[in-house]
Amino acid sequence: MKFNNRKETGIIPSIYIIVVAVFITNAFASVELKYDDVPFNYSSLIPNGIAIVVAVYIFIVGKKFEFDSDGETINFKSNGALVSQFMHYREQRTEVPKSKLKNFRIENYFFYKRLHIYIHSRNSRGYRHYKYNITFLTGKKVKALEMSLAKILEKNKARA
Repeated sequence: MKFNNRKETGIIPSIYIIVVAVFITNAFASVELKYDDVPFNYSSLIPNGIAIVVAVYIFIVGKKFEFDSDGETINFKSNGALVSQFMHYREQRTEVPKSKLKNFRIENYFFYKRLHIYIHSRNSRGYRHYKYNITFLTGKKVKALEMSLAKILEKNKARA
């Protein structure tokens, strides 16, 4: 099964442009609008603070995610969404045989979703732990991801 969230993350550059426009507009408005003896208008701090919080949130969770379980390996790939066509920043890639998958967990908070996968490692004792941000994955795709990984785990337990 293959899927990605490119359609959902396509809106991220537009959100960045809007947030930057709001921030710059409020910054200039606070400098231009001076009331009598007040040198600075503090009422613009709230919208600018909200704009900064939204920009940081979108930067943290705005990642493209690709999953591929066709063949003998499982491929997970995560990449930044803003300038990913030009450079691969914040890229995270994992490619492992299906037989090495030992467990997975999906954390679903209100504004944030994360996939944890545990891979059996020959070099280090125990498991390797990988985390992927899946916030911009739709509900159907999260369920399909969960079903696909659960199916792989069932096959691994039947072999053991």
